[in-house]
Amino acid sequence: MGNSVGQRAFHKARLEKRQKAEILPMLGHALQLHKMGLLPEAQTAYRQLLQLAPNQFIALHMLGILESDAKNYQQAEILLSRAVAVDPRSADAHMSLGVALNGLRRHDAACASYRKALALRPNHAVTFSNLGNASVALELHEEALHSYDKALALNPDLAEAHNGRGWALCRRRNYDEAIASLNRALSIKPDYAAALANRAIALRELQRFDEALADANRAIALAPDDANGWLARAGVLLQIQQIAQASHDCEQALAIDPSSIQAHMIQGLCLAGLGRVDEALASFDRALDIQPDLQSAISNKIFTLDFAEDATVERHQQARQVWWERVGSKIASESSAPHDNSREPDRRLVLGYVSSDFNAHSAAFIFKPVLEHHDRTQFEIVCYACSSKMDATTSEFKKIADRWRDASQWTDDRLAAEIRADGVDILIDLSGHTRGNRLGVFARKPAPIQVHGWGHGTGTGLPTIDYLFSDPVAIPSAVRHLFAETIVDLPCFVTLAPLPDGIARTPAPAMSNGFVTFGVFNRISKISDEAVDVWSRILERVPGSRLLIKDVALDDQLVRGNLLARFAACRLPAERVDLLGATLRSEHLASFNRVDICLDPFPQNGGVSTWEALQMGVPVVAKLGSSLPSRAAGAILTALGLPDWVADSEEAYVEIAATRAAGIADLDRLRRDLPGRINASAAGNAFSYARGADAAYRAMWKRYCDRGA
Repeated sequence: MGNSVGQRAFHKARLEKRQKAEILPMLGHALQLHKMGLLPEAQTAYRQLLQLAPNQFIALHMLGILESDAKNYQQAEILLSRAVAVDPRSADAHMSLGVALNGLRRHDAACASYRKALALRPNHAVTFSNLGNASVALELHEEALHSYDKALALNPDLAEAHNGRGWALCRRRNYDEAIASLNRALSIKPDYAAALANRAIALRELQRFDEALADANRAIALAPDDANGWLARAGVLLQIQQIAQASHDCEQALAIDPSSIQAHMIQGLCLAGLGRVDEALASFDRALDIQPDLQSAISNKIFTLDFAEDATVERHQQARQVWWERVGSKIASESSAPHDNSREPDRRLVLGYVSSDFNAHSAAFIFKPVLEHHDRTQFEIVCYACSSKMDATTSEFKKIADRWRDASQWTDDRLAAEIRADGVDILIDLSGHTRGNRLGVFARKPAPIQVHGWGHGTGTGLPTIDYLFSDPVAIPSAVRHLFAETIVDLPCFVTLAPLPDGIARTPAPAMSNGFVTFGVFNRISKISDEAVDVWSRILERVPGSRLLIKDVALDDQLVRGNLLARFAACRLPAERVDLLGATLRSEHLASFNRVDICLDPFPQNGGVSTWEALQMGVPVVAKLGSSLPSRAAGAILTALGLPDWVADSEEAYVEIAATRAAGIADLDRLRRDLPGRINASAAGNAFSYARGADAAYRAMWKRYCDRGA
């Protein structure tokens, strides 16, 4: 037996010697091809070598790197896992495996590989930088910044670490600091496309759109095969309402990287903005297939469901429950803490308002009169501004607030801590699931009572938010059990600030024109195919009538063409439709003087646009649906004593519009009557409405005090 063992050892040694003689030249040849940049040839050479010697470490490592560079991360992970099994002491192999795992979005595993590499080689700047990248992907921003700082302490000129640090700061909303880091990266590598794309995003968040667009354009020119440049530009274009071009850029990005979460997200927003609701929802679902707990994708889906034809109250609230289960509940479990606010039922209370819309945004026109007319002997007002967009309206809010907090570059943790430190008794969310929301803060419950209302106003799905302001028409009693919040009724779920001084109202234009003009002053995304069909039928019923549509998106020629084509498909020729784009608000309001009757869209109704029309004396036809977004205009009209302008079917909608259009003198009388009617109503009089909110807040507080007694 001993002789047999000896013979096998002898033959094995001879085989290894022969293989070594063959393999070393093959390896040298493969490495030379790799060095010369002949990558397909190098890959072939490495594979041929591995057929002879499957555990040849250098070939496994180098081929794994090539596959990773080609974004073939699955194959790279297989090869590099074999490499670290052959040589577990190789720091380089562990780092390369981390890169492949990060590409596969297995970020926890990538972090583990980077840490193994650092255990073997503690002072390696690139590995620290890569660990930072994986930590950012896990939203561990503090850990990421620590890793980048370690990398830069070792190598201050590592552009990749400056870029990563800039992106981490951007994710933390520290946009000014982010730009400083990205500027440093670009001073080291002026043609660094990734840093340009990241800086474009930071500049966009600071409303510096021209600079952002320039950076994104340069990133695309430098790296047209990198999806990030296209996505950076798409984000800017979307925000400046060049929606069709933004959608095109998303298509370019998806052609490069079909699994890009951000591309599916931005494309979804573009499609929603173009009124292609089902396609938008499908885009958000594709993003959620890749990352099920992506907060922004869930919120965007929730918001877009407001526009869906078949979305019931149940479906709306189920979508909000998904946000809580996948996102909010995890935050709440980590951050719950008791409140030490004094439970005195009649003391002056601190109200904290959280919004990204303390600026010239339509939502601000809804909640501004509430803040303006609070009883200041009973309430102190703290505003937490979560957007870097500042304008004249912002200055007005600053004057209203007792304390103003610029939270635009604060993390959720910091904002929650500041709210506690400010002693806020009742914290009000004014954003819901709209862009720039801070629902993560409300999941942390930094105030003893939390309320949602006015901005969006359709419910959040957060059990940590106690109350939702609404009214009996917007949310009927039969569906209130579906909401996470307790519903508190106001005279109307929304109001609107009085019109600015100097806005003239005119008689009904049909009195002088001799024909009726219908108007639509809503976002294009609200104009459903069903609404287009119904409006076309109305114009068919009313001879000589015209339709005026106004929205900022109509500055885009592609959007204009698409909208007119939709009407043409319903037999309404383009010459009967007038389209208006963006204007100053004074000009926007004056445009109502060209309209006799406004037609409210469905399934998502108007809110601000409905109120503006009525304030200008223009009556509105609305269709009452089943979900809150489809009941908004009906709620407003009912609150003003105009329920006969509210239809419960498409046929009734057509009938109301056509019948009212036949009575031009009656339209003119109502036009003169409406402003006074609004001012005399609890829903439209800003002072009365705010006093209703005051009473609701005090009742909430007394219930809270009673529970603690």
